[in-house]
Amino acid sequence: MDRKVRWGVLSTAKIGTKQVLPAMQDCQFAELVAISSRNLEKAKEEAALLDIPKAYASYEELLADPEIDAIYNPLPNHLHVPWSIKALQAGKHVLCEKPIGLSSEEGKELVEVGKKHPHLKLMEAFMYRHHPQWQQAKNWLAEEKIGKLRTIQCFFSYFNRDAGNIRNKPDYGGGALMDIGCYPISLSRFLFQAEPKRVCGWIENDPDFHVDRLSSAMMDFEEGVASFTCSTQVAPYQRVHIVGTEGRIEIEIPFNAPIDRPCRLWLQIGVDITEFAMKICNQYTIQADLFSQAILEDEPVPTPIEDAIANMEVIEALLKSGKESQWIAI
Repeated sequence: MDRKVRWGVLSTAKIGTKQVLPAMQDCQFAELVAISSRNLEKAKEEAALLDIPKAYASYEELLADPEIDAIYNPLPNHLHVPWSIKALQAGKHVLCEKPIGLSSEEGKELVEVGKKHPHLKLMEAFMYRHHPQWQQAKNWLAEEKIGKLRTIQCFFSYFNRDAGNIRNKPDYGGGALMDIGCYPISLSRFLFQAEPKRVCGWIENDPDFHVDRLSSAMMDFEEGVASFTCSTQVAPYQRVHIVGTEGRIEIEIPFNAPIDRPCRLWLQIGVDITEFAMKICNQYTIQADLFSQAILEDEPVPTPIEDAIANMEVIEALLKSGKESQWIAI
């Protein structure tokens, strides 16, 4: 392949300008050519900082650019589906940030539009799955290094009491489960290679913001159980334990993998524990390259868009469980 996929970006959201876009500039198969904002000066400012050739004052202008092949959508959650649909209708491939939308039903609307454009690639941007540490963990499970997988335990948190932050706005799809709880749900489904049969959730809502700020959950996969706690109002921390009949895997920084030092994970078999340090890399670069390769080679994307709907259905079931104080069947 001697060409690159030309990318445009919808909005100057921080997740994009601070993390994803700098990573994409190191891609082998992706090239950033345009960024858009509702404020032209803001778009120009970020374009200059990131050395992006084009800046647009609206998302519509960017979608109308015939020189753009693919769109990265880091807009707030309530705008994921509407603008991803518009991008598909404009003939662009779409990589959309997680979670896919405000509900599974809304996500299904996007899936249906995607089916009408089968030549276009569409994927939810769960970047962690592409990091070598997760590929290594998945390989160990396939090789039954820890025996049969029985349980996964996860913690993910940060502290944010900013009333103006979109994560604290219910109409924007805020809350701990939508923002970070989606990760332990995704990884549990990823590792068990199955959907949970039932879930149980305990939810604590913020009295001022009316979004969940502390949530704990259990997911019954029949062959084992996954549990997690996520919060937007406790000390920042993340860790994953994957335990089988003969050993365990521990991942130090499972989701926000650092790009300036090796990621560490531990494999314990019996009483013997071995530490592994992964080669330094950027999971956002890997994600964009894999998606771009799928476009260039006309191959399936790493994660089918239907996976995003299944993940959202678990989030919805946990929210329902929290309200009804009972197990909810999926």
